[in-house]
Amino acid sequence: MAVSVTMPRLGESVSEGTVTRWLKHEGDHVEADEPLLEVSTDKVDTEIPSPASGTLTRIVVQEDETVDVGVELATIGDAGEGDGGGAAAGQGEAPAESQEAAPAAAEPAQPPTAAEPVAQPVAQPAAAEEPAPEPPPAPQEPAAAAAPEPEPTPEREAAAPPAPAAQAAPPQAAAPPAAASSGAPGGGESYVTPLVRKLAGEHGVDLAAVSGTGIGGRIRKQDVLDAAGPAGRAASAPAPAAAGGRHAAPATPTPTQAAQAAAATQVRGKTEKLSRLREVIATRMVESLQVSAQLTTVVEADVTGIAKLRATAQDDFEAREGVRLSFLPFFALATVEALKVHPKLNATIDLEAKTVTYHEAEHLGVAVDTDRGLLVPVIHNAGDLNIGGLARKIADLAERTRSNNVSPDELGGGTFTLTNTGSRGALIDTPIINQPQTGVLGTGSVVKRAVVVDDPELGEVIAVRSMVFLSLTYDHRLVDGADAARFLATVKDRLEAADFAADLGL
Repeated sequence: MAVSVTMPRLGESVSEGTVTRWLKHEGDHVEADEPLLEVSTDKVDTEIPSPASGTLTRIVVQEDETVDVGVELATIGDAGEGDGGGAAAGQGEAPAESQEAAPAAAEPAQPPTAAEPVAQPVAQPAAAEEPAPEPPPAPQEPAAAAAPEPEPTPEREAAAPPAPAAQAAPPQAAAPPAAASSGAPGGGESYVTPLVRKLAGEHGVDLAAVSGTGIGGRIRKQDVLDAAGPAGRAASAPAPAAAGGRHAAPATPTPTQAAQAAAATQVRGKTEKLSRLREVIATRMVESLQVSAQLTTVVEADVTGIAKLRATAQDDFEAREGVRLSFLPFFALATVEALKVHPKLNATIDLEAKTVTYHEAEHLGVAVDTDRGLLVPVIHNAGDLNIGGLARKIADLAERTRSNNVSPDELGGGTFTLTNTGSRGALIDTPIINQPQTGVLGTGSVVKRAVVVDDPELGEVIAVRSMVFLSLTYDHRLVDGADAARFLATVKDRLEAADFAADLGL
């Protein structure tokens, strides 16, 4: 008996969906609960599993078609009809999995902080694994055989390409001159040039786990890039040196920069169809500007006290809560407390009905940067949570949103939005309101700089403080400039007081 595959309801407020990709073709064998197709709604992209085992006999709705909930998408026939298609199904799965894995590999690890690639030692030539014997006097040939590196560093003179085992003696014979030129005592096997050490720190590579391919087992720049994985190798493109042999190359790109460069190369000069999610975001941003009168007010807050609390409580907090303690939970707590004092920022205005609805709870949306676009999962009843609860909720929602495991209902129902534009280094932003809300707070990057402070004993002095800009975009149809300034003052006072020791168990 044929089984019908229909467009599921992916949330209470979802009425339609778009088929973005079929993971199986007509005639393929599918197992129950195996991913069958991908569907995009105005809230989330998700995979639809097969409701039964059998053969995909007919595809009704093609890719890029939008249909209502409950409409038939395909039919699956009896499992016996798919006996001959098992091999084809096995062959068809590999491309789909590789296509799904490609964007995941290019994604920077979101928070607000990019994840570093895991260092994997690479196999080295046999000649590099053998201990170097006592070297004889250096002949002249190795000096001429040393291949020039792209950058004139102390490492360059030790960077002769690894030779086969039968020719291992000449490179090893050059060890004393290389050690002398780099200033490494006793043969230089444990010496690492400053460039290599800096490169290892940028890529998160443990030098103790790297086998050097240089003369006498010395670790070279390419060894570190190889150990950093694909991102490190992509970052190793040589840059030409300036005339006169001085540095002209820029600093080595980080893994995140290398991944972004690789992604940019794939789309340059290309025209592609907008994704369903990107189309929805574009439409709603323009609608938001057309619906409400938006403007932004900015204040600056001194969060030095919070920075000191984080340094003190970081390890215990992570052990207790299971997540790292960033600035964002402090911003979130100060925001929901201010919303209780200033209900106009936690309200909805309806000009047609000539009404204002003040919400009875604080449902805080937190903007999350994903490879598909900006999404705003919601912490419902955020006003009932402390710093630990907010930190756990933010980390959980951000992770599941980036991995596309958040439910559509978790992406709706917000009454106010917090967007941490500082996670990418921005100082000030003018965020757009998420309708039908009346406000959104943007938090910039926390930076240390010299400011004038009023010391009780010394008077006005210049000191290094941790500072942050807070940008509030509000709907001027309901919220006046004075209301916005009072809201920001409440948030600022709460942050600068840094009275969070009890919440942190200190």
